Amino acid sequence: MPSIYEAIQDDHQRHRRLLNEIADTSGDSAARRKAWDALYRDVKSHAAAEEETFYSKLMNKTWGQDAARHSVHEHQQMDDILEELNEKDMSSPGWLQRFETLRHDYEHHMDEEEDEVFTRAREVFDTGETEAFAERFLKRKEQERGLIEEKRADSLED
Repeated sequence: MPSIYEAIQDDHQRHRRLLNEIADTSGDSAARRKAWDALYRDVKSHAAAEEETFYSKLMNKTWGQDAARHSVHEHQQMDDILEELNEKDMSSPGWLQRFETLRHDYEHHMDEEEDEVFTRAREVFDTGETEAFAERFLKRKEQERGLIEEKRADSLED
């Protein structure tokens, strides 16, 4: 079983690849739609599972409260941009500009998480815990994939 760090980093590698694929496309093409759909669904399920299985544990540590709150706040900001982009015309110049904002913000988030948050978390969580977190993360991520549309509908009603 991988550790939570490995499970999250595997997702981050896939997300970086998808961000690059999207940036290399143009207009409302099939390639852009395919890469966008994969990124949209994976980031949404990743963030929700990460908050529930990893950041909730960091909240129990004094130093982890600020780190977890900061990361969860960044998740919310990125989720807002994901929804905005999902509704915009992919062939418009505004779509690509907004996508570049998402890309920049998300790459910063991933780097910060991998460099700072993981380093601190490794000081307090043992290997058994991080493997258990990973198992819960992967299961929860799969569950979250099935909840994307339901959560989106609820959000639009608010």
